[in-house]
Amino acid sequence: MLAGAEEMKLMEEAVKARKRSYCPYSNFAVGAALLCEDGTVVLGCNVESGSFSPSNCAERTAIFAAVAQGKRKFRALAVAGGNQGEAPGPCYPCGVCRQVMAEFCSNDFKVICKNEEGQVEILTLGELLPRHFSLL
Repeated sequence: MLAGAEEMKLMEEAVKARKRSYCPYSNFAVGAALLCEDGTVVLGCNVESGSFSPSNCAERTAIFAAVAQGKRKFRALAVAGGNQGEAPGPCYPCGVCRQVMAEFCSNDFKVICKNEEGQVEILTLGELLPRHFSLL
């Protein structure tokens, strides 16, 4: 499904967040914009570390920041990524980010990304991560 005005605005915020990325090792900058149930938008960017495992993706940065602000209900997440200094291209959440989304979001949670044709599209978490793991 292609994006409407609300989703396009969220993608614009993700593109802005991407400019804050710290990615000296991969040179792959990612920004995320998380739309909370109350209408608040929380931004995140990827933050790399030289030892790699402490690095954090933009999607999880946004979700963790929102949780730290006391928010637990989310409606949508836009992701913009690509080589630093270039226009954002296709960039879908990694498996770890998808699992974190599954902890807080329903299967109809919107994930907004650019596809291979450069169009902004909407996928659901259920489409991205069917049969996810859950302890709840």
